[in-house]
Amino acid sequence: MNKKLTLGSIALLGIIAGCATMSDSKVGERALDIMKSSFTEKGQAKLDRLNQDDVQRVCSRSPAEGPLPHDAAEKLEKSQLATIKYPADGQLLGDWKEGEKIAQNGVGKQYSDDPAKASGGNCYACHRLSPQEVSFGTIGPSLYNYGKIRGNTEAIQKYTFGKVYNPEAYSACSNMPRFGHNGILTEKQIKDVVALLLDPKSPVNQ
Repeated sequence: MNKKLTLGSIALLGIIAGCATMSDSKVGERALDIMKSSFTEKGQAKLDRLNQDDVQRVCSRSPAEGPLPHDAAEKLEKSQLATIKYPADGQLLGDWKEGEKIAQNGVGKQYSDDPAKASGGNCYACHRLSPQEVSFGTIGPSLYNYGKIRGNTEAIQKYTFGKVYNPEAYSACSNMPRFGHNGILTEKQIKDVVALLLDPKSPVNQ
């Protein structure tokens, strides 16, 4: 175990326990300082992931506060919709075979991953993609027959690309990673994943 990390964690707990009278913002600032001093960058694991953006701050509300109010959710989704960068060539579908590789690849953004190699989507960890899978996550809905049910219209292609790029644009405080927005997947990779979901020949739609 990393001694520096352990000592930092103990110090963090001590600060939180001893700051009952301190404002939430001050406690948060102190906690962030401790975390930054306790972690070091390595490989694809960067310290900038400790900095919350506006969406993360809004969605990190205490469960006691209840769900995000409807007007706040709409405002967040509208702001995130504006961040989606659609392909300049207008093509939203790539190669479903490559998309299947990406969906089944859990590598990426960990300290042990090669920064020179592309990340995977790790889609199977949260979704069912095909009947052949023997193990899959259930945090997200099943994607089996995604395209067969929805069709392959231009509108569906655009929605699907946007959903993978930044799911917050369609569902405020979604558990799904913002693959394009956060640079986890490249534009080409997102096109390939969209093809996996929509191409009639894809195992997703068999």
